[in-house]
Amino acid sequence: MRRPMAEGPPARRRDRLRLPATERRRQIIDAATGLIADRGFWGVSMQDIADRCELTVPGLLRHMESKVGLLIAVLEHRDVEDARSLRSHLGASAAEVPEDWAAGRPVGVDLRSLCAATIARNATQPEIVRLFTVLAAESLEPAHPAHAYFVRRQELAAAAYAALAEQLTDRPDVLARQIMAMMDGLQIHWLRDPAATDLVQEWESAAETLFARTTTAVTTS
Repeated sequence: MRRPMAEGPPARRRDRLRLPATERRRQIIDAATGLIADRGFWGVSMQDIADRCELTVPGLLRHMESKVGLLIAVLEHRDVEDARSLRSHLGASAAEVPEDWAAGRPVGVDLRSLCAATIARNATQPEIVRLFTVLAAESLEPAHPAHAYFVRRQELAAAAYAALAEQLTDRPDVLARQIMAMMDGLQIHWLRDPAATDLVQEWESAAETLFARTTTAVTTS
């Protein structure tokens, strides 16, 4: 007589670990950040993110109503965290450099110091730089859900840099665009081969050229 087969272990519930809602939301945002940085927004599914968090998709949707909503949450979270990190690198108080510094002119900091602090911060977080680089490229398509976000982000950053450049050159808008383009280009080279590129050193070398022209212009004006 065939003996009955022993039952295997019960199926593991993916949502067995019950985290507080705020901790679960942060876990989801962190998981989405890493996945989107690697694959882009279109290359990641809600199932991918749920798997990374050991959740079901319905469980994930209890915390994030949609994939687009999750993308916006990721970007908003990074804005806050990056502003805090930037203030730390500047050594400035929250009163001197507001959290949303790009929305206006930072107080108590000059343009070159702000640029150097931004690069120093970015050099410590390649995954985040990759996230924004990938999304910035994807969102050139007007139908992308982050298109408006990146248009506004570029406009605000350019305006903030230009405001700080007003005492350096009679074309502050041009200098602002050149700085942003140089930063973006150097960061792409760094992301492709970080072992061969010292991002901070490369920026300082480029800054010598960019800001030398402004020093000459101020001296001769």
